[in-house]
Amino acid sequence: MPALSRRTFLSTSMATATALGLMPVARAEAATPSAAEGVLKRFLGRDAARVRLTLDASGTAPWYAAKSTGAGVTITGNSPVALTHGAYSYLKSAGAANLSWEGDRVALPARLPAATGAKVESPFAHRVYMNTCTFGYTTPFWDWARWERELDWMALHGIDMPLAMEGQEYVWQALWRELGLSDAELADYFSGPAFTPWHRMGNIEGYLAPVPQAWIEKKHKLQVQILGRMKELGMTPILPAFGGYVPKAFAQKHPEARIYPMRPWEGFHETYWLDPADPLFAKIAARYIALYTDTYGEGRYYLADSFNEMLPPISHDGSDVKAAKYGDSTANTKETETVVDPAVKVERLAAYGKAIYDSIRQARPDAVWTMQGWLFGADKHFWTPDAIGAFLRDVPQDRLMILDIGNDRYPGVWQSSNAFQGKPWIYGYVHNYGASNPVYGDLGFYRDDIRGLLARKDTGDLKGFGLFPEGLHNNSIVYEYAYDLAWGQTDQTVAEWLSTYLKSRYGQVTPALISAWSTYVEAAFSTRYWTPRWWRSKAGAYLLCKRPTADMVEFEGHPGDRKKLRSAVTAFLSLKGFEGSALYRHDVIDAVRHLVSEEIDDRLIAAMKAYKAGDVKTGDALREEISALVTQVDTLMGAQPDTLASWIDEARAYGDTPDEKAYYVLNAKAQVTVWGGKGNLNDYASKAWQGLYKDFYLPRWMKLLAALRASASGGAPFDQKAFTRDLIGWEQAWVRADIAFKRHAPKQPLNAARALLAQLGTKA
Repeated sequence: MPALSRRTFLSTSMATATALGLMPVARAEAATPSAAEGVLKRFLGRDAARVRLTLDASGTAPWYAAKSTGAGVTITGNSPVALTHGAYSYLKSAGAANLSWEGDRVALPARLPAATGAKVESPFAHRVYMNTCTFGYTTPFWDWARWERELDWMALHGIDMPLAMEGQEYVWQALWRELGLSDAELADYFSGPAFTPWHRMGNIEGYLAPVPQAWIEKKHKLQVQILGRMKELGMTPILPAFGGYVPKAFAQKHPEARIYPMRPWEGFHETYWLDPADPLFAKIAARYIALYTDTYGEGRYYLADSFNEMLPPISHDGSDVKAAKYGDSTANTKETETVVDPAVKVERLAAYGKAIYDSIRQARPDAVWTMQGWLFGADKHFWTPDAIGAFLRDVPQDRLMILDIGNDRYPGVWQSSNAFQGKPWIYGYVHNYGASNPVYGDLGFYRDDIRGLLARKDTGDLKGFGLFPEGLHNNSIVYEYAYDLAWGQTDQTVAEWLSTYLKSRYGQVTPALISAWSTYVEAAFSTRYWTPRWWRSKAGAYLLCKRPTADMVEFEGHPGDRKKLRSAVTAFLSLKGFEGSALYRHDVIDAVRHLVSEEIDDRLIAAMKAYKAGDVKTGDALREEISALVTQVDTLMGAQPDTLASWIDEARAYGDTPDEKAYYVLNAKAQVTVWGGKGNLNDYASKAWQGLYKDFYLPRWMKLLAALRASASGGAPFDQKAFTRDLIGWEQAWVRADIAFKRHAPKQPLNAARALLAQLGTKA
């Protein structure tokens, strides 16, 4: 990984011992200031000695206070997370430090600014982080050094309740072996490392099987380390539980059980769901938690998502399962939903909810069943307020927590459900889908929305705030700002916060910088949801990233303000005195890439229109311009932390044998391109990366434009079906080809960005 975006640290502390299998997580140290001190030492180096931490467990709300004497600062707080966040917040306000996925800046002045020791409280008891999908889109090939850095990132940003989904295949394997499945049957069951989240949630089974045993073992050791560090930091991890999905081989061995074949998801084959009313459900659920506890230690919050983009069977015999209507959130496919008596539906859902909770409670009496509330917004045709109420009705009030993750896309679910019938819940946003990385977010919306939420009196048992991105490593300003808001910085305007943020990130601010960034925020960071990523059921960050079809000539365009975006980019490239900042270079290149990608999309549409109109000369000129722009932006993106080469190298490095390395590379390449299945998931996880621009996106579009040109020149009429069939064959061959990708970075990236902008006809 490039030095800009990753730093490898040596781990000390009790977690090292747990990694070696010397002790279970349950015996790890309780939360201590030393864990917070370790975070600061890794982040600040020798300057950490200037920050003194004092743990004071008083108070019910999370809090910290900073008091400076000039040479150093004392941070007091009521948890290790409060201490680390307090230190980071103080240093950011002093313009002295910034931590991000793109890299760090640490430059403490000789004398630190005065701080009076005023207490800062979070209005939220918990700050939650990650999505179940993050563990496929971002973390499948992370080692401990990368995980340690992310845990430090969490602590410094004040996160105390992260999802902890790694290492569960180790427990599932032991469980299914106990229940009579052979290793050969399990080899056909588990799905590839980049696709495990959807396997865990019952959407797929056996995709890119078999998974190497070494991967299962590595993830087991990794989870021991992760949970050990979380406990030292006083975090409360959300752990996995049994949601009802069983292997096909298990279903075949138990024909007497109430096991339903669920609707095939996104063109994959059907999966199998065990009715919670069947005695086997409680047995499996209890045994899984028992094995998990023996392996990793005790927990309290257990995530069980039984119906992620899958509708529950609600007739008495489950005969409606295959006819269930799939929600519009992913595939936008329409099927017919069996009409069921509303009273039957209500009672069936209530029974499901109670049985799922009971299956967890029997193993851990103090456990809190946790579930993502995504389904309530994404499949709202099924999950009416009555249906939601029924599903939650018979679970004790303090034993179910809803992660209401989609308020930036599906707002109002908590209101229509009467704050989830008084159950504890977490308010938050997804923001990112598939780790796809167009530049967007809505800073003003986050501030106004959270302020409005905190002012309301009808929020019931609201426990916290969270960000639930499907993937990381993009738009880090969104995450910086949102977690600052979660720690009470809602009184500041976006402009006030932005000035402090930029000083911490670049080390200085000027009126010209503030002006350029303000324009950039108006242009790009006032977009709540990136609508083009799912245009007419065709996935892809930009039009360029989508599998080409001739009807894309009707593409409506992008959200945001292109004119202001161009103005901001021009201003960035005109600024003096910031060229030495690696983080400034990163941010400017990101803005340029975003602008150029949108401009390329416009030229793709124009070229298709020209060929369809028979104007071959104009089409040819545009095709040459598109090729030149894509090639140039591909070169420019070599200066960024993430590239196709870095993603593939990370996957390859996870393997210990040539076969393992090749298998992980196949997973990595498939996920960011074809994904899998026969539905609409291709290009869902598309990335604006070096390597993909030139070697995957461009060849596809050149093929389409060449076909349209041939048709316009008197050839046979363009056949979209035949073209798509051939293109899919090309994509599959690309995924399986043994091609080495290498990073190629421009020596002067800002000069390269200026040249690229000039290519668009705008002088910087």
